[in-house]
Amino acid sequence: MQKKNILAFVVIALIAFGVIFAVISSTNSNDDTAVMSEDQANKKLAKYLNKIDVSNIPARKANVELEETDLKEELPDISKYPLSVEGNADVVIEIFSSPEKAGEKSDSWLSTMAKEFNKQANKIDGKTVAISVRSIASGLGTDYIISGKYLPDAFTPSNDLWGKIIEAEGADISVVTDRMVGNVAGVLLTKSVANDITKNYGEVNMKTITQATADNRIAMGYTNPLSSSAGMNFLLSTLNAYDSSDILSETAIEGFQQFQINIPFVAYTTLQMRESAKSGSLTGMIIEYQLYKNDTDLRTQYEFIPYGVRHDNPLYAIGKLSKDKKEAMDLFVSYCETKESQELATKYGFNGMDDYKSSFPEYDGSTIISAQKLWKENKDSGRSITAVFVADVSGSMSGEPLNQLKASLINGSKYINSENSIGLVSYDSKVYVNLPIAKFDLNQRSLFTGAVTDLQEGGATASFDALTVALNMLLEEKAKNPDTKLMLFLLSDGETNSGLSMKKITGILKTYKIPVYTIGYNADIEALETISSINEAASINADSDDVVYKLKNLFDAQM
Repeated sequence: MQKKNILAFVVIALIAFGVIFAVISSTNSNDDTAVMSEDQANKKLAKYLNKIDVSNIPARKANVELEETDLKEELPDISKYPLSVEGNADVVIEIFSSPEKAGEKSDSWLSTMAKEFNKQANKIDGKTVAISVRSIASGLGTDYIISGKYLPDAFTPSNDLWGKIIEAEGADISVVTDRMVGNVAGVLLTKSVANDITKNYGEVNMKTITQATADNRIAMGYTNPLSSSAGMNFLLSTLNAYDSSDILSETAIEGFQQFQINIPFVAYTTLQMRESAKSGSLTGMIIEYQLYKNDTDLRTQYEFIPYGVRHDNPLYAIGKLSKDKKEAMDLFVSYCETKESQELATKYGFNGMDDYKSSFPEYDGSTIISAQKLWKENKDSGRSITAVFVADVSGSMSGEPLNQLKASLINGSKYINSENSIGLVSYDSKVYVNLPIAKFDLNQRSLFTGAVTDLQEGGATASFDALTVALNMLLEEKAKNPDTKLMLFLLSDGETNSGLSMKKITGILKTYKIPVYTIGYNADIEALETISSINEAASINADSDDVVYKLKNLFDAQM
């Protein structure tokens, strides 16, 4: 009897275990947010497509502006970047400062100096003097000065490469001091990758880092060299690693193309790059030493390898300053050079690695500008890009948001390389294919302009139905052109109240590793950021003042 009971118990246990295992297996197989096989992804995609109402809208041609938008027109009003310190005196010096000196907490050294200086109520010939500081990225500040749209009295970018560009573009600029505070740009490598390079290449430096990237031993990320100080420095360093005698030579270009093949993406912002590193997508990235020193996690996980020119935060006078302003500027610089001021800078992470010296030759501004153009032309290494723009035309986008969307798409399209292939989908409660994918030549651009112009607002919001249709268009194009790089751009206010949920297509997007760049108009930015985070793409909070400039930078980096 006892043996029968034991046998019965074992049978019941096995049955129970089988039921539990089946439930777990079923649950796992139905996890729409997990990476799956391509076969599973294809089946899910086909299943969802069968339930989506899709209409084809014939596109008409519209006139295309062949000239690029004037930089002065692209830039938003300077009020988009408010003063971090506002001086109030008879003589006020306004300084454009890179954000690592004019932000918050350990990134606020220059702002702190300005506030303390202003408290002293210094005078020149009986006139009170004060400092205003405007936090603005080095590349953006350079664009304001070159365009003449807004001129500060002084500019302190992260490195002197921007000063050389400004000078080459013909703007009136002069050096006040070569260094406000010391800093260095560096490549961060995970410790295992650094060890791997040492083992296989002998030592870790820019030459071996570029070679290891070209050999696909590093998943390297860097920021847009048209707007980022560290990114521009990295570009020049990479070209220099291939040909130190001429960074614009065919040897340098060919080497850069091989290097770029294995770059997962060029980050729109440093934050985007760091998020990719956190997710494990990157094993190498670029950053400034000041930020590295202030971040315990970075110091624990990565080794810092300095590269390129130093980031010593020079200060430039802009234009012809009055005698009073020159004297006020000199007085402030002297204050910033005091022992106490520099000790605070050191506390905030600056003035580290002062023993690092650049081995770079002195590149003039025209060479730097040519290197940026070289990057734009060669960053895709001959690999075409196929992208579909997905435009929200639901009722919540009615009025100004939809007008902004149309204007930004038409203006931003000027910066899409004609060798890339582009399509357009729009949606409300239904999905509309407004323009099938085709190479973005003048004919396709004309059709794109007409299709965008004719977009009409509708009812509910089926964002993920539209992304599913666009995703399928991309995969069909990939079947014809296996080497093409796929991207999605979602332009929306972030609301979704119809059709598929994000959860349903998350796993499919992960499986195909297709990034979804989101551009929000009066939007639920958090919702859009969540969509972009699926495959580490950028999310832009756009409005009527600066969306064209933001899209230009995004397309420069990605298209």
